[in-house]
Amino acid sequence: MAHWLVKQEPTSYPWSRLVTDGRTRWDGVHNALALQHLRRMKKGDEALFYHSGDERACVGILRVTSEPRPDPEDDRRSWYVEVAPVRPLDRPVTLAEIRGDPAFAGIDLLRNSRLSVMPIPDAAWTRLLATAATAEGSSAPVRGGRTRPATRPAPPRLGNVRSRRR
Repeated sequence: MAHWLVKQEPTSYPWSRLVTDGRTRWDGVHNALALQHLRRMKKGDEALFYHSGDERACVGILRVTSEPRPDPEDDRRSWYVEVAPVRPLDRPVTLAEIRGDPAFAGIDLLRNSRLSVMPIPDAAWTRLLATAATAEGSSAPVRGGRTRPATRPAPPRLGNVRSRRR
């Protein structure tokens, strides 16, 4: 299974609308390279849903539910795939976080940010999902809706002081 990132302006079609709709056609791709990527998608592949524009964050995971097809409604000879939501990310992962993490160096989102469809290497996919499962700015997983520091502070050192209790 390949992994992808698809971008959409949330004022045009947000993640919440995909969840409400239950499925949609991912169409309207006209950039030649993004179109090549879309045509390489396979049924069962998963993609990160990225809100572009002011938000600039990965917000959910969707699944490709059809093979790529030519779009008969597009005079510009585009293609489309059908997609369905899988789940929202535990929390949005911002572009700033992605830029600040060396694990994402070289991904298309950072090299060619104008693409609306791009592949995501398996290592970057895994890292992004792990990042989404942590409190922002932390390396500790979020559990039970609470955040906690990445490390617990060490107890104060008392030196060679002996307890007076016996």
